Amino acid sequence: MRVISIVGARPNFIKLAPVSKALRKRCDEVIIHTGQHYDYEMDKLFFDELQIPVPAYHLEVGSGSHGRQTGEMLIGIERALLREEPDAVLVFGDTNTTLAGALAATKVRVKVGHVEAGLRSFNRAMPEEINRVLTDHCSDLLFCPTETAVGNLKSEGIRAGVFLTGDVAVDALIAHSEIAETSSQVLDNLALTPRAYCLATVHRPNNTDVEHHLRDIIEAFGEIGNVVFPCHPRTEHFLHQYGLWERAEHNALITKPAGYFDMIVLEKNARLILTDSGGVQKEAYILKVPCITLRDETEWVETVEDGWNVLVGSDREKIIGAVNSSSRPHAQRPVFGRGNASVRIAELLGENVSSRI
Repeated sequence: MRVISIVGARPNFIKLAPVSKALRKRCDEVIIHTGQHYDYEMDKLFFDELQIPVPAYHLEVGSGSHGRQTGEMLIGIERALLREEPDAVLVFGDTNTTLAGALAATKVRVKVGHVEAGLRSFNRAMPEEINRVLTDHCSDLLFCPTETAVGNLKSEGIRAGVFLTGDVAVDALIAHSEIAETSSQVLDNLALTPRAYCLATVHRPNNTDVEHHLRDIIEAFGEIGNVVFPCHPRTEHFLHQYGLWERAEHNALITKPAGYFDMIVLEKNARLILTDSGGVQKEAYILKVPCITLRDETEWVETVEDGWNVLVGSDREKIIGAVNSSSRPHAQRPVFGRGNASVRIAELLGENVSSRI
């Protein structure tokens, strides 16, 4: 059986790593990299650290509007699928790469498996939400990380091909946490004391593209103090555009985007995490670090239900208040699985996809 895995951005790479390892024990895997992330910290560093095989195709799409980016991906992915004639395509998460891969495969009548299916924030203003919904409705095999995700699909009339597998992010953390702890020097390099700093990430358009939202967040960092801020290239661009870069440097310790190992160590040792990233919210929960989400909704509702995550949006006073009242809950459930999601996905592909050979 030949499976093509399609990735292009940091969240895709993290999900791919354990799945690729499981797949290659059972079948022939070909990786297509769209090039949605294209600098070292956002791309090659992750392949190196996670020991992901070199992609057979690199489309080098780069940045651009959502329509242009997705369209260029469609052209390149379709060309590769017609050449490779796979039995199935795997897409991951909710990026433009995810949607482009699902659409291209559907058009050439190749079965689509969606890793991390069924997530919903119920905010259609988010491009990621549109990507999730459309990808799920294109997919033949839907690999859900949680019971909530299964329920979301059922409410949309999707019942066939739905499987509760657990979350591959758990697999990735189990596989790499110890290596990260021994190989990363990020705490020493930044002179950080465990549990004495807050870790922040900001990259969502609703926070970066709206000047007063980004300003409020940066001002909140100054009130909180001891904020470590790995800065996404998108965020850096808007901080300069709005004249907020010097203020941000004053209010937080700004670093380059962190590699996966450094990010694990930064998350694990933080007093708390402030983020608008879905993946970081989930990793905070798994690592048992309180999280404050700079959004008004989340697709990871279990983190909020269990008290490990608080939604505050971009409101300065809400951010500061949540930090001041933050605590570390005791109760936690294995809502994201126990670390065998990747093996289960590989097994399900073998059971549900007929080889053309």
